[in-house]
Amino acid sequence: MADNEAPAVGIDLGTTYSCVAVYEDERVKVIPNETGYRITSSCVSFTRDGHIVGDNAKYRVTLHPKDTVYEVKRLIGRSFDDPSVARNRILWPFEVFNNNNKPQIAVYPKGENDRQTFTPEEISAKVLQKMKSIAEVFLGKIVKKAVVTVPAYFNINQREATKRAAQIAGLDVLRIINEPEAAALAYNFDKKSDKERNVLVFDLGGGTFDVSVLTQEGGITEVRAKCGDTKLGGCDFDNAMVEESLEWFNDKYHIRNRVTNDNTTRPYHRLRRACEFAKCALSQDDSAIIRIEQFHDGENFYKSITRTQFNEMNAENFQKTIDIVRRALQDAQLTKEDIDEIILVGGSTRIPKIQEMLQKFFGGKSLKKTINPDEAVAYGAAIQAAILDGNISDRLADIHLMDITPLSLGISVKGDIQSTIIKRNTLIPYNNTSDYVTTTDNQTKVKISVYQGESTFVKDNQHLGEFTVTDIPPAPAGVGKVNVTFEMDSDGILDVIAVNKQTGNEQFITIRNPTGSLSNEDVERIIRDAANKQDEDKKEQDRILARNDLESYAHWIVLMIKECTESIQQIVGYRQQEQIKKRCDEVLAWLNKEQNATKVEYKYKKERIVSICSKLPEKYRNPGTLPPELREKYPVTADHISTRSYHSINPDLD
Repeated sequence: MADNEAPAVGIDLGTTYSCVAVYEDERVKVIPNETGYRITSSCVSFTRDGHIVGDNAKYRVTLHPKDTVYEVKRLIGRSFDDPSVARNRILWPFEVFNNNNKPQIAVYPKGENDRQTFTPEEISAKVLQKMKSIAEVFLGKIVKKAVVTVPAYFNINQREATKRAAQIAGLDVLRIINEPEAAALAYNFDKKSDKERNVLVFDLGGGTFDVSVLTQEGGITEVRAKCGDTKLGGCDFDNAMVEESLEWFNDKYHIRNRVTNDNTTRPYHRLRRACEFAKCALSQDDSAIIRIEQFHDGENFYKSITRTQFNEMNAENFQKTIDIVRRALQDAQLTKEDIDEIILVGGSTRIPKIQEMLQKFFGGKSLKKTINPDEAVAYGAAIQAAILDGNISDRLADIHLMDITPLSLGISVKGDIQSTIIKRNTLIPYNNTSDYVTTTDNQTKVKISVYQGESTFVKDNQHLGEFTVTDIPPAPAGVGKVNVTFEMDSDGILDVIAVNKQTGNEQFITIRNPTGSLSNEDVERIIRDAANKQDEDKKEQDRILARNDLESYAHWIVLMIKECTESIQQIVGYRQQEQIKKRCDEVLAWLNKEQNATKVEYKYKKERIVSICSKLPEKYRNPGTLPPELREKYPVTADHISTRSYHSINPDLD
């Protein structure tokens, strides 16, 4: 590190506010901005001379709503046709337009003839540049490296877009980490325990909500499950109060020129700001006053709102948070009683009703809020940044964060079944290898199609990519063997490697963050749909496995008769050998015609083959284990085809 280069920082890039911290002198320092506050508004306002970022930009929204951009985190990484983009465009005063199904932002700081356009990444980059500058002023050095946090349920597009924004801001991104896990690191850093404990992080910010369930022991933090809603936060509570207040004002004064929720007007933004202040006041007091002088048509706005009223207008959103907590516990396979600590993160967790509902759900357990909820994420990000930057402090030596994969990953095998190689909620980094065999005689290539999801059948799962293994030496069905390895690293990047065991040749594909463009709703829907179809899928899977088992066994016996004719004749005689072959050929012909027979029929036909082969030595009746006289001809064989027939891979059909 150069003398003028600062240590890596941690940045919480929030929907409404952002925060930056650094690990220095054996402790974490949350860095104040130029006004002394340790959180900075994630707001950018464009002027005739350039742009302003932060709290001063936020104050301009009332007078310059069309040129002031905020909540861009709700745009980043999304397509223009995303339903959430349509919902939010109605609420924003600045222009959001469609550019090849990507949302872009237009401002007019010098008038209608001066149209300036920006991507969400460029707006986020300006916020990140501001946080970088705040850190540089405090540290007196150039900040080049950072860990940036995102909601746990940000998909790959949103994560990659956030990373691009940081790069535009001049930052080398050491890692993108999830906000709840960063907060858990913060608490674990200050209070390590050798005793294993289960921790639930409840992260309710300005625009997003996340729940993570983690297990901590010593300095190790393992993610067990995560759920969330990237469209739920304090902004939504503000919106509810604004809508109710507008309706109240119009009903009270019966003004011909009614106040509307037109987000380009000054009254709307004055009311929105007043409602935000009232919301914050209600976290301390039982009631608050919304007061706006000369609000509209000469009338003042003066309204009292109670905490009870605020709770009622947000009851549905508050309940959503508890429902998501319940789902997270189910995914982690834990009960409420198993949770040892509940950590509050995000400014919206200050709402008393939220705390009351959460505490009631957990049977009165205390809620941890010893670290400022606005700062906990940046605090943990700074710890992770120091570790990745090579800081060798004793306090950091044993701290590790281990994430999970949210959905199962596997490949398509015979019968279009998903053969899972990495199960859902597996800790990463992780690797696993499965063996697969060919399904047709003289098969020389196989297609490896990669899927993610919880359904038994790939048609109900998400296709991630595919490649073909070629140059397999011709051999009878069940003899050719391919090893498929899934390797997922700590950044969620998946390498799929297939090795032809007879030649040693390998092919592979790299899939960056297999959750693809799935939203949190997509992930939850996939899990829910798979659970609903579990019984139905299990029956169909058993039927297909019985068919595969029968086919594999019949092919194997035919192969043995073909390759070991003389040996078998000496044992059972020519006539019995021909009867065995005839029965197997009849079964294989029947299988070609009968695709939809029952599990019972398949098992019955296999039992008939097993019965007629009863006098054969075991070395000829044990699928997958070649007799000694054939091992030189077929040096690589499959293992246990009869018990692992679902590992019969689909042939390449191109």
